[in-house]
Amino acid sequence: MSMLQKKVLFISDHGDPLAPLGSKQAGGQNNYVRQLALSLEDMGYAVDVVTHWCLENAPQIEQFGKNSRVIRLAAGKKGYVDKNELFNLLPSFYKEMKNKIDISEYELLHTHYWLSGVIGLQVKKEFGLPWFHTNHSLGIAKQLGTGVKDNRRLYYEDKILSEVDQIIATTPNEKQLILETVESPATIHIVPIGVSDTYHSLYKRPFEFGNYFLFVGRLEESKGIFVLIQSFRELVEKKKIPKNIKLLIAGGTAQSVNVNKFYPNDPKMRQEIKGLEDRIKFLGPRNEDELADLFKNAVATVVPSYYESFGMVAAEAQACGCPVIASEVGGLKDIVIPGKTGLHVTKGNIAKLTESMYQLLSRPQFVKELKNNARKFAQREFKWQQIAKKINHLYEETIYETAR
Repeated sequence: MSMLQKKVLFISDHGDPLAPLGSKQAGGQNNYVRQLALSLEDMGYAVDVVTHWCLENAPQIEQFGKNSRVIRLAAGKKGYVDKNELFNLLPSFYKEMKNKIDISEYELLHTHYWLSGVIGLQVKKEFGLPWFHTNHSLGIAKQLGTGVKDNRRLYYEDKILSEVDQIIATTPNEKQLILETVESPATIHIVPIGVSDTYHSLYKRPFEFGNYFLFVGRLEESKGIFVLIQSFRELVEKKKIPKNIKLLIAGGTAQSVNVNKFYPNDPKMRQEIKGLEDRIKFLGPRNEDELADLFKNAVATVVPSYYESFGMVAAEAQACGCPVIASEVGGLKDIVIPGKTGLHVTKGNIAKLTESMYQLLSRPQFVKELKNNARKFAQREFKWQQIAKKINHLYEETIYETAR
């Protein structure tokens, strides 16, 4: 097999790898798909990523890297469609995919998230390609974190994880959850998620906001944003922290944040920060370089999510040498090492979160140790080159076994 003949098909139905980070449905999964494809190129892979055509002005086929392409399918509804509604487009998506590409040309299929896994079930049945699946998040984790039960998703995840050839779990916690909830899962391999080299860079520019805690992510309740704001209010009102200490919030969309005034457009969020407008600044979506600067200059990054299968922001922050205060849920249990690279807090516990932030403000030497440890840990665990090597090894083994 020549080096440039290893064609792999990624399906990332709701995660366009070239969508601007921080925009709707653009987060960890999009970044994972893009970075993995680019890292696999160095090992002779040509990766096609099939996704829903959510970016109306984007071309249908767009190249990135040397040998990777995004192939966008309208599936009857071009433009943004909420991922909860995408399930109904899957039959059209599969039909259009078969018309657009020759699926039999690929040596391997790798699906991302359960919606793409539903398509994977069809591809496996019709074409018999060796099939890998990365969950990115699990329905059962969401149910445990939020109390919201999605029976359709749980049914399909069970089916996908039973019929797929190989499962890529990103943390030991995710593997354990699958083993506890799926009766006969396929072989599970633990391979963490890497972070962009931008975050591993040592270069550090000073930032204009002085001392601050940082939140990066979607401005959604499940990400713990309201818990964080209430905790910061307690820091200000009860702990009487110095006036120069702020809370910076990066994320949301250009529509949800007034980036000129560092102010949210959402009335509920405005009410939540009332009286703290001079202390809490909404920065809107930021690119990798800007986020790296934000991480490197923060006292700590706070990840107060109700559930996380992995916890990409926590990994990125640590790569920048930034300690993380994280909810003790899902992958965050493995991604943040309490007392070494950051602190764990009970999900939704405002008092505990307040106390943890205050502890870091009160112990600068401890913060210095955490910063050092966080960077070393990330260098060891979250480099894409190392991760791509592990996945390449699994791909090669599977392709070889299938060819026998």
